[in-house]
Amino acid sequence: MGKITGFMEFERQEEDHLDPATRVKNYKEFTITLTDGQAKVQGARCMDCGIPFCNTGCPVNNMIPDWNDLVYHNNYKAASDNLHSTNNFPEVTGRICPAPCEAACTLGINDDPVGIKSIERKIADAAWERGHVVPQPPLVKTGKKVAVIGSGPAGLAAAQQLARAGHDVTVFEKSDRIGGLLRYGIPDFKMEKGLIDRRVEQMQAEGVTFRTSVLIGKDFPTTVSNMARDTIFPEDLHNQFDAIVMAGGAEQPRDLPVPGRELKGVHFAMDFLPQQNRVNAGDKLKDQIKATGKHVVVIGGGDTGSDCVGTSNRHGAASVTQFELMPQPPEQENKPLVWPYWPTRLRTSSSHEEGCERDWAVATKRLEGKNGKVEKLVACHVEWKDGKMTEVPGSEFEMPADLVFLAMGFVSPVQQVLDAFGVQKDARGNAKAAVEGETAYQTSAPKVFVAGDMRRGQSLVVWAIREGRQCARAVDEFLMGSSVLPR
Repeated sequence: MGKITGFMEFERQEEDHLDPATRVKNYKEFTITLTDGQAKVQGARCMDCGIPFCNTGCPVNNMIPDWNDLVYHNNYKAASDNLHSTNNFPEVTGRICPAPCEAACTLGINDDPVGIKSIERKIADAAWERGHVVPQPPLVKTGKKVAVIGSGPAGLAAAQQLARAGHDVTVFEKSDRIGGLLRYGIPDFKMEKGLIDRRVEQMQAEGVTFRTSVLIGKDFPTTVSNMARDTIFPEDLHNQFDAIVMAGGAEQPRDLPVPGRELKGVHFAMDFLPQQNRVNAGDKLKDQIKATGKHVVVIGGGDTGSDCVGTSNRHGAASVTQFELMPQPPEQENKPLVWPYWPTRLRTSSSHEEGCERDWAVATKRLEGKNGKVEKLVACHVEWKDGKMTEVPGSEFEMPADLVFLAMGFVSPVQQVLDAFGVQKDARGNAKAAVEGETAYQTSAPKVFVAGDMRRGQSLVVWAIREGRQCARAVDEFLMGSSVLPR
């Protein structure tokens, strides 16, 4: 490493953020990318640890010590080339990935881990600013055509890899803009959408064709079919393309079956978050869900719930409360027990810092209201024993609730797409496909492949990118007999 004793000399440098009182006034990103000097110091903290567990902690197997060293030596062109060799969209993961690599950092055993995520963002942002990111069109075209269904991280990663291998790739997206859940699931204050737009321009220059507002399949609910202008049936894709990649997200949200669920003011998180992103993009929406002046309750303690908190604060909510069904995790994990695996510990997001009451081991019993509109939430505390949940006697309480957002995760992809192709499913309703062997990422339907959340269920953006890349190699091998694309 460039500074062999750096991990003993330098402390972890966190990225700076705008003050909460300032940043809640708009939907702009508020994290400040490291300076060259700060990134150099962070790169110096990377140890010559022998076995870099961060590499295996990262689902796309980023060669983290290598680009840490390159940043230390101020070689950003080589760092960008290294980073892009394993990750198609590091400017995305450098912003919204939870960084399992840092949990696996060897230095993290008894000290603060290297700020890998902040260095990744620095490299990615510098690459764009300094002109290191350019289109990579193929030298030779294969004449093969591939359809990619879904333009989230899995679909985009698969499309870019396949286009660079020389195939003619068309990406189909049911929404009016490219990006999938990156576009309409991630708030702009965490990731501004210009990042997606410039990648789309790069991919178009590489030969990828994008078609928006297109549904693939049939018998969709009205709420979904109203989103699209066109519908294409699976048999059309089979006739027009040599291979098909299904790469949609896990979009079926987990519901809350309690009395009062039908009241107005109770919404899935993904009914709320995309609306604000559309408004930020300049759309005029009728009947937008607004938290202004309202008492907001968010049910679900994960990232989607946190996004509802941040958006509600920017609307000017009167109060925001977030409940989690599971017990409160410890503030500090038992590192000797869990390292290098992802630890369960208390995490406070930037949205929580902007204003939010939080409580754990809380179960919602019912929702109450007048004239068909929610006004109150009745809940209780629970305790867990042997994996079973029981109500704590005398713990029932109620609180005002003008808006209730359900952010309890997602259970499966849209079933109509899987049913339309007739693919075999696993027990969770995902498309069934292996990840190894001659039939890697192939479904039970001829020449139909699957990647990302549609195959593995709700997961991280970095897993989606990994699966998209691996699926692209499998498709290339299927079409050409062999492949030079990396897995």
